[in-house]
Amino acid sequence: MSPDVVREALDGVLDPEIRRPITELDMVRDIRIDAAGKGAAVTVVIALTTSGCPLRDTITRDVTNAVEALEGVLSVTVEMTVMTPDERTALRTKLRGGVADPVIPFSQPGNLTRVIAVASGKGGVGKSSVTANLAAAMAADGVKVGVLDADVYGFSIPRMLGVEHAPTKVDDMILPPVAQDVKVISIGMFAEPGRPVIWRGPMLHRALQQFLADVFWGDLDVLLLDLPPGTGDIAISVAQLLPGAELLVVTTPQLAAAEVAERAGAMAVQTNQKVAGVIENMSWLVQPDGSRLEVFGSGGGQRVADRLTETLGAPVPLLGQVPLDISLREGSDSGVPVVLTDPDSAGGSVLRDVARSLSHRSRGLAGRKLAISPVG
Repeated sequence: MSPDVVREALDGVLDPEIRRPITELDMVRDIRIDAAGKGAAVTVVIALTTSGCPLRDTITRDVTNAVEALEGVLSVTVEMTVMTPDERTALRTKLRGGVADPVIPFSQPGNLTRVIAVASGKGGVGKSSVTANLAAAMAADGVKVGVLDADVYGFSIPRMLGVEHAPTKVDDMILPPVAQDVKVISIGMFAEPGRPVIWRGPMLHRALQQFLADVFWGDLDVLLLDLPPGTGDIAISVAQLLPGAELLVVTTPQLAAAEVAERAGAMAVQTNQKVAGVIENMSWLVQPDGSRLEVFGSGGGQRVADRLTETLGAPVPLLGQVPLDISLREGSDSGVPVVLTDPDSAGGSVLRDVARSLSHRSRGLAGRKLAISPVG
């Protein structure tokens, strides 16, 4: 057995946060093989990005499993060390595609990530639970998805997706935790428990800019942003920093909520954004006899879709009506969304269908590099 054989086996071990092979990230510092008797004792030295890496046990387990599967291996020892400052700098540059300084990748020419900002006119309509379930449903279908919890004052995405540890910092780069196969970042991961975030416009803009540029998102298919209610500073900053972002409007059937949601969606006129569609949440409550009790009235979602179609001069579809569902609420509290625990439930099935319609929709050819060249 040679170190090359062991290294080849380690090509299949991914860093849990960066989601790339540890060999590609130059984390395999050394491989030592002590061959004696009937087999070999293998020692693998792994260089972590930081000494406090919260997933060192996961890396140890995955490395051990990969090497133990090789024929002739009797034992595996994983030793941990830490990258030098120069190694961390080289890693950051590699992850940023050869660029040393942070940039917002989603606003760069040629970037194909679909950015969807989930908005609502008022609070309490279930915008965050919709965002969390859409993200989990997309990830379950193999879509590479990230969620930026931009609801600075009312952050709740970490709980709803079951985030279990804080982000890892590699100098000025932030590696977001992964929960339910979704990369997640939120101001709640940096705020003191129980302490409110009291920021004004410029600080909000800077925080959003850092979350977009300093966080290593990797190659995402979809980035979902959970916006605060209304049309305030964060919504304006999203339009400035991510001009290609689309809006997804969440409302309830109630007329009062629908009227406010129309204003949130109509903001797209001034920001030159597209509206991906409307989701009506809390549409009805299914009774024991199978009938529907429309607790908050009816028609609000379709009204918003129709009014926005008229205002924007482009079709804005009603993507789905999500009924009141106890399992949806329970999933949000437990950190395992209903689209995973009970995907065929009343709420779960609607949200899965909406997620598929959003993630599988063609992103067009704008910005794509085509394998053609002009001829004379």
